[in-house]
Amino acid sequence: MSAVAFYAPLKPPEDPVPSGDRTMARALLAALDGAGLGEVHLASRLRSRDGAGDPAAQDRICGDAEREIERLSAGPRPRLWLTYHSYYKAPDLLGPRLSRHWGIPYALVEGTRASSRLQGPYARFAQAAEAACDAAQVIFYLTEYDREALERDRVPGQRIARLRPFLAAESLPPWRPPPRSDTFRLLTCAMFRAGDKLASYRALASALALVTSQAWSLTIIGDGPARAEVEALFSRFGDKVRFAGALGQEEIAARLRDSDLLVWPGVGEAFGMVYLEAQAQGCPVLAEDRRGVRDVVRDGGFLVPADDPSAYAGAIEALIADPDLRLAAGRKGRDRIAAEHLLPAARAALTAELLPLLSDRPR
Repeated sequence: MSAVAFYAPLKPPEDPVPSGDRTMARALLAALDGAGLGEVHLASRLRSRDGAGDPAAQDRICGDAEREIERLSAGPRPRLWLTYHSYYKAPDLLGPRLSRHWGIPYALVEGTRASSRLQGPYARFAQAAEAACDAAQVIFYLTEYDREALERDRVPGQRIARLRPFLAAESLPPWRPPPRSDTFRLLTCAMFRAGDKLASYRALASALALVTSQAWSLTIIGDGPARAEVEALFSRFGDKVRFAGALGQEEIAARLRDSDLLVWPGVGEAFGMVYLEAQAQGCPVLAEDRRGVRDVVRDGGFLVPADDPSAYAGAIEALIADPDLRLAAGRKGRDRIAAEHLLPAARAALTAELLPLLSDRPR
């Protein structure tokens, strides 16, 4: 019998498509593995995401969930169920019911409420996400925006606890400044997808068109179905922009260490794992001041008003002209990541809330 059953309804941790959600799920497993809570296992690979508000898709997913509940309920009983990221497009349809069946505690990491979705095409799944939040003994929030809704609708006896977004690393290597260059090396790293990702690329291209200095270059790491659209956005800049394709984490980290600034506006980001990854390598970041993003872009970065290409361009110009400011931000950001956004801090937060839930349960 395992102690902790872990589930990620949006995307299982071993999914082949990289994303911030997958990265965070893997980081959570690494944190739980060393948190002194006992054995952790992946409870299910069922994906509950409906990206279109499609009743037929929701019917199919709910049918799959019923079959998965039947399968799991006949198996070994864990001592705690922990779900990562339940929300109105991908609610946890398993954990609340199985936890009741087994009589075990139920906890959520990044469980979110969206009362505005209780009407319309997502009503059924939004209600399921609300029910998951209601069932949880503890909900860990990753951003202040999520905390506000969770506190507002908290059920009696429920704990709302902070868990800062974190990287799956025990510590960071010594900081070193990037190598000298006559060119201001910008870097961005994100999937090529329609929607918010494409909106961020569009905002970045609009801002770069307003930068008067010519002493910059941009490397774009990523790939995906919207590649043609992203390439078209940056075609006007010629060889100043280079597409590096999809890279592994070690290569991304090396590129970040050798860059002067990560540029990513952050449209629609829950918080943005790439901001943590950049700051961990001592690379300062420039983002738009958006909810979630501002939770992780602090000492090691700069925020400008959202939807203001001229402000973004002005910030790039200012940072080109002030290498000392960039270097200071890079060091401060790295120190902040080391103190608050790595496995030791995450384990401490998880253990403080989850161990009491386990201590009263029979083994």
